[in-house]
Amino acid sequence: MPVRAPSLGPTTPASGVAAIRRTRIWALAEIRWAAAAVVLFLAGLTAQLAGGPAGLWWSLYLACYVCGGWEPGLAGLRALRERSLDVDLLMVAAAIGAASIGQVTDGALLIVIFATSGALEAFATARTEDSVRGLLDLAPETAIRVRDDGGEEEVRAADLAVGNVLVVRPGERIPADATVIAGASEVDQATITGEPLPVDKVIGAEVFAGTLNGTGMLRLRADRRAEDSVVARIAALVDDASSTKATTQLFIEKIEQRYSIGMVAVTVAVFAIPILFGDSLQRALLRAMTFMIVASPCAIVLATMPPLLAAIATAGRHGVLVKSAVVMERLGTTDRTAFDKTGTLTLGTPELTDIQSLSADFTIDGLLGLAAAAEHPSEHPLAAAIVRAAHDRGMQLPAADDFTAHPGRGVSARVDGRQVEVISPAALPADAATAATTAAIDAFQTLGHTAVVVTVDRRPIGVLAISDQLRPDARQAVTALTATTPVLLTGDNAITAVQLASQVGITDVRSGLLPDDKVAAVRDLQSGGDNVTVVGDGINDAPALAAAHVGIAMGHNGADLTVQAADAVMVRNELTAIPTVINLSRQARRVVIANLVIAATFIAALVVWDLVGTLPLPLGVAGHEGSTIIVGLNGLRLLRNSAWTTQPPTSRHPEETNSQRPQVTAPHDPSSAATNESACHVYLT
Repeated sequence: MPVRAPSLGPTTPASGVAAIRRTRIWALAEIRWAAAAVVLFLAGLTAQLAGGPAGLWWSLYLACYVCGGWEPGLAGLRALRERSLDVDLLMVAAAIGAASIGQVTDGALLIVIFATSGALEAFATARTEDSVRGLLDLAPETAIRVRDDGGEEEVRAADLAVGNVLVVRPGERIPADATVIAGASEVDQATITGEPLPVDKVIGAEVFAGTLNGTGMLRLRADRRAEDSVVARIAALVDDASSTKATTQLFIEKIEQRYSIGMVAVTVAVFAIPILFGDSLQRALLRAMTFMIVASPCAIVLATMPPLLAAIATAGRHGVLVKSAVVMERLGTTDRTAFDKTGTLTLGTPELTDIQSLSADFTIDGLLGLAAAAEHPSEHPLAAAIVRAAHDRGMQLPAADDFTAHPGRGVSARVDGRQVEVISPAALPADAATAATTAAIDAFQTLGHTAVVVTVDRRPIGVLAISDQLRPDARQAVTALTATTPVLLTGDNAITAVQLASQVGITDVRSGLLPDDKVAAVRDLQSGGDNVTVVGDGINDAPALAAAHVGIAMGHNGADLTVQAADAVMVRNELTAIPTVINLSRQARRVVIANLVIAATFIAALVVWDLVGTLPLPLGVAGHEGSTIIVGLNGLRLLRNSAWTTQPPTSRHPEETNSQRPQVTAPHDPSSAATNESACHVYLT
């Protein structure tokens, strides 16, 4: 389960979780100017509709022009100095032109739209930068370094050198990527690998900066400098992957450039040519301003935005936060969907799933009661799963004495006068490992479960199986996406990954992946021309989400950086919403195409009328605004609840059939296990 850094409060040394240093919303100049423009526009519109003095609402609208238009106008003028003409400057010019012929309300609305868009972009960028800083804060600022004389000293983590010997005590975060040279403990490294359970670390094991040490003390040898650590590379990968998306905007910028130049050139021509042929200045100016209004791309922009924004609103009502209209449009072009395992397809919380008794002297409840009593004082996630299973059965646990935790091995305690141990299979003495015990362990591990052995007075009496639980809607969601060829990307081991994939119907499984491996896997999938949507929840998923065509984060327990790096967030963690929002995006794209045809038809007809004949200004404004209303209302159809439906798209990979599924061990059959009382074997749900 990912560790989510809190957004408020100081850093807590006990947990090592750093606070996210958020940029305040009003600290952004773009937000302040856009808010001022909106307020002034609403005030001017209210005064105009209420029949107030024209000087009043004109003044309010012009103030709106200044607040919302000075920044894009200045940026446009700077671009002109570099011989570039962008749409922002064109919109400011169109707004000024509208005001010059009395259409100040239309111009002010145009200014508000662009100012608000710029403010939202600045806000999203600031939050992503905040999250990257928060990720880097996962690694502690200081470390305990062992001097040559054996003494200890506290130093800055940034000053650590390769080869330094470090000491990490229970509950502390590891300050550097390192190798264990003494001691043993379990380490929660979900922030890096996504593994749901702490991993036992013994001499020779690798540990990562920013991960959380468990109950044992570790002596480490630093392998990398702070700037080269895995956690630092994750932050760099997020930045790099996010910046590569900017290349997809180059085509749009080229279109904007050509449209801007063409519109300005035609407007000047519409004004100048009639004068050369003896037309009056006022008549030529009126024709040119009419052309600027009817040829304005506002209708095109509004033809595109209402359906996308309506789709965003509909998705939001159903628990999916899509961060922009661009993302909503991209979702509809998804060809493949890649899922993380832990916390995405699974709940990210270990649960006791199987119990097998090895002794006729102990019932299932008796075995579970002894194990839960011995584990009750422990804080280990596996212990919590065992105790929770006992409580779910309404069991009263006996008291445990002489409790001892053995990092990397298990626990021991005296319960009802007997020495009870709950240990890992590796910690089971060779002379105590019976054939039945080994068979039970192998069976559980083959199914992808974590096996623990319960002994009484050093004699094995049972084996418990613990595993992360599949989300109830995981198979339904993946089934709805099979036409887009789902993929599983996980840092977990191959046996567990393949077993889970077989349960949900995923055929392409890629396991044992670190964050940079996931990015490489996504880019490999995209190299074949597929648009890949990645769904994840942990910090280790953030680079892959940023590199993907669309990144979707599980928002309920998702890591802060992952939520910020993602393009969309599943607020309710309902996986079935993923195929539904993709279908919603496809509906929006179809409406956008229809709206563009309508808008283009109106613009072409009005422009031709203005150039060939004499288009009255009121009629031009009516046609322009009328087309805007039509496409706007058409787009708002997606606000209906009926738009939220799942219709799996046609597969782009028809050659992939069920016969190509990997051969995996069949999952355990709960019906047969639940009735096999003679073997004292029970399946827990």
